[in-house]
Amino acid sequence: MHLHILGICGTFMGSLALLARELGHTVSGSDANVYPPMSTQLEEAGIVLCEGYSADHLSPHPDRVVIGNALSRGNPEVEAVLNQGLPYVSGPQWLAEEVLPGRRVIAVAGTHGKTTVASMTAWLLESAGLAPGFLIGGVPRNFGISARLGAHDAPFVVEADEYDTAFFDKRSKFVHYRPDIAILGNLEFDHADIFDDLGAIERQFHHLVRTVPGRGRLVVADGEPALDRVLEMGCWTPVERFGTQTTSPWRLALEREDASRFRVIHERHDDDVEVNEDAVIDWALTGAHNARNALAALVAASACGVDLPRAAAALSRFATPRRRQELRGEVAGIEVIDDFAHHPTAIAATLEGLRAATPRGRLLAVIEPRSNTMRLGTLRDRLAASVAAADAAFWFQPPGLDWSLSPVLEASPVPARMLDDLDALVDALVAEARPLDRIVVMSNGGFGGIHEKLLAALEVAHADGTA
Repeated sequence: MHLHILGICGTFMGSLALLARELGHTVSGSDANVYPPMSTQLEEAGIVLCEGYSADHLSPHPDRVVIGNALSRGNPEVEAVLNQGLPYVSGPQWLAEEVLPGRRVIAVAGTHGKTTVASMTAWLLESAGLAPGFLIGGVPRNFGISARLGAHDAPFVVEADEYDTAFFDKRSKFVHYRPDIAILGNLEFDHADIFDDLGAIERQFHHLVRTVPGRGRLVVADGEPALDRVLEMGCWTPVERFGTQTTSPWRLALEREDASRFRVIHERHDDDVEVNEDAVIDWALTGAHNARNALAALVAASACGVDLPRAAAALSRFATPRRRQELRGEVAGIEVIDDFAHHPTAIAATLEGLRAATPRGRLLAVIEPRSNTMRLGTLRDRLAASVAAADAAFWFQPPGLDWSLSPVLEASPVPARMLDDLDALVDALVAEARPLDRIVVMSNGGFGGIHEKLLAALEVAHADGTA
């Protein structure tokens, strides 16, 4: 069967394309924004990529068109699909119909950390020899690909997004997956382009809760009032809490300030006898948020029969997914780090984790407010405070941002600059950075290839002595 995927370079749709190719389908796709790492792995899989959207990309007619949620009416290729009467389906529905039946599905939901938790969960299952399938909205470096089918009888881990499904299906993506295990890691307001308020998102999360069977498991973070409200709407599935509260059966205690070493404590009951077990994780990641992410993955892996000592040992070998605190290069002792953070909470968590792990040198934050929520300006009043852990902040005003970043600079707790030209931004960073500094670039897009440009400019500056 020939599948043509619209929006194929999106993290979800690109992963879907890999699964379709593995199933033996001929796969092609269109996208307006083609950039690594997704474009690279698609091309390596033999998938034909079409730049832009055009009715010409549908000739000869594919057997089925899979339409991503970034596409809307008025898009020339969408209009051609409708006018030509071609069979079409949303990405989540295709996944639910073609890949998930018969699998033990683990859905990872939450406002933040989904990609990291899903990657960790898949890695823990893999390390236990379970050969899981997965679809992750990023590229886990332990696997080198964002999706695979895995063993037919193994669990399947899916990053479960609350964003809407398609222009013709406004339900959240995750209601299609019908998981046996659902991880609810956190919940706050986001996606202001489709949700009016936090309550609207809570209702969608409850729709997910409604789909988890009584024999399944809900893995729910403690200390999250919005998740508590979701469960108060009704719950029919055993709940396993994790976090730092003494009432939670899965708890963590940091043994280093930067969370590069922490202890996991698990209290359980076997035949009415209380059993306590613990394990220490010493790993390459930093940040309390990542320790909490790891705890969620450990709980899910335990529900699949992976014992705590084996899972803890596997975490010591875990590598962050691409674009999650990923070191892109180092020049003259200056590190350039890439991170996907684009929500104020995620920006703050990323910087706090890196701050604790940067005993010498400065932390320079570079931020592109690019997401739909950021473009609407819904959370702009929280942006200034989000960079408090940095030594300086460089804000990039992208084309199409309809509000000014000037008030963010005025309220900034650290020295801040705003630039609207990418080359000027690179020049400013090269002039500012010195050995032992860490430059962390945060955006949910390609950011014009800033990482490569910055590393190249640093090489030139330090080679000729101008830096």
